[in-house]
Amino acid sequence: MNDWNWVSVIVVLGVFLLWKIELAATLLNIRAFPSRVPAPLAGLMSEEKLAQAKQYLQDNSKFHIVQDAFGIAVLLSFWAMDGFDMLDQYLRSFELPPIATGILFLATLGLAQAVLGWGFSYFATFVIEEKYGFNRSTKKTFVIDQCKGLVLSAVIGLPLAAAVLWIFQNVPNAWLWAWIVVTLFQLLLTYLAPTWIMPLFNRFSPMPDGELKKAINALGDQCGFPLENVLVMDGSKRSTKANAFFTGFGKHKKIALYDTLMEKSSQAELLAILAHEIGHFRCGHIRQRLCVGIVQTAVLFFLIGMIVNPQGAIARAVFDAFGVSQISAHVGLVLFMVLFEPIGKLLGIASHAWSRKHEYEADAYAAKVTGNASALVEALKKLSSDTLSHPSPASLRVWLDYSHPPLLYRLNSLEKAD
Repeated sequence: MNDWNWVSVIVVLGVFLLWKIELAATLLNIRAFPSRVPAPLAGLMSEEKLAQAKQYLQDNSKFHIVQDAFGIAVLLSFWAMDGFDMLDQYLRSFELPPIATGILFLATLGLAQAVLGWGFSYFATFVIEEKYGFNRSTKKTFVIDQCKGLVLSAVIGLPLAAAVLWIFQNVPNAWLWAWIVVTLFQLLLTYLAPTWIMPLFNRFSPMPDGELKKAINALGDQCGFPLENVLVMDGSKRSTKANAFFTGFGKHKKIALYDTLMEKSSQAELLAILAHEIGHFRCGHIRQRLCVGIVQTAVLFFLIGMIVNPQGAIARAVFDAFGVSQISAHVGLVLFMVLFEPIGKLLGIASHAWSRKHEYEADAYAAKVTGNASALVEALKKLSSDTLSHPSPASLRVWLDYSHPPLLYRLNSLEKAD
């Protein structure tokens, strides 16, 4: 590793500070686990199931501690060996066009990261999730999923990366045009994903005509949220955990229900869950998040532009910190991701707080529209109990990671609305 500069010090301190905060949050979260079943869950969760949920938390916590430590060790080792510069110089030795060199650089690091992650993903699926009865995936399905994900990342990601690299190498005010291209691509992908990408991994079948489908369509009409289609997704192919989500824009909205959710929930509970999701649209949450995300992307590309500017002092300091001799857009993109991860994690605290506020608002909307807050209460209780969720997580863990309020907080808020 080259001599350290102020960027090196900030990055290393940021990485270790984030790791310490994560470790503290994990340990506090384990300590915060209740010793007895909380009153709101009495009758639904036994003491035995509570003990199982605690053990599930502990197993996952140990797993994530090891995973985080491994990730830091790999990053620091690669950095210490001047791996970024070695890989860049090796690929440049083939004397390929600059964009091809950049794509190979990004693809090599992306593939290495994916391969290293497969082992952890396998352990999480076939050891931890299997132990607690959540996993229904086969090893064949797991391997196919990983291969599909890798191919999809290459087919979608590499052309976009090539476009961004070309812009930074040839266009004035490159950060602005790169932001526009990426934003338009993201919007297009959001529109196409439900039709072209998600079916590569799951089967979506039209919900059979019947009382439930009529009730769902009636709820959509009541909320001014007409549905183009109601689908059932084979979530049970991989897990016993349940979910539901909306997709589409304008008049082309669709709803997908996991088959596991339909198995575990009454009609009133399903309608309450759907009313909550509709609430996000009717309260403007989706539009707000989309606008904020676009602005955030603009800021990120502005910063990337500073890091890859060959004439900039900041760019030279960053590349020197990582021991990279030649400033380039492809290396700059990777270094920016390394630099931004600790900062992004801390900035995520505000984002998660905003998201939790939206969840309360969507809960209130569902309670008002259905006139039956107790149905959503029961649905949330079941989902939490069935997934062995932490009923009362530590505040630090919530601030760092929770996009949804803890269960007991949501139940208390809904009881007031009932």
